[in-house]
Amino acid sequence: MPDVGSESIARAGRRILAICIDWGIALLISNFAFGGDSWATLAVFAIEQILLIGTLGYSIGHRIVGIHVVRLGGGRAGPLAALVRTVLLCLVIPAVIFDPDQRGLHDKAMNTVLVRM
Repeated sequence: MPDVGSESIARAGRRILAICIDWGIALLISNFAFGGDSWATLAVFAIEQILLIGTLGYSIGHRIVGIHVVRLGGGRAGPLAALVRTVLLCLVIPAVIFDPDQRGLHDKAMNTVLVRM
């Protein structure tokens, strides 16, 4: 993968901003529909991640900051990768443990990587 530019690995700043945007959207929906219940917020976040990454390859936050999820060999992550990544992401710990390439355990588990668009 290139070091910079399109298709280079997305660095922490973009990834953190994307997850904050996605969490904010989930929080807004949860506050409106479920009175701000924390489990509902997590469920809304998870559903957004699974559906959007599984079908489009990116969440709303990813799209805003210009990154998307792909398989290491190329191609879309797909529904199974989106499901497993999201479950591990919601557990938090796999997402904060990452390698020198900035890939969290949730990405390593499904052989995916977040790259710049």
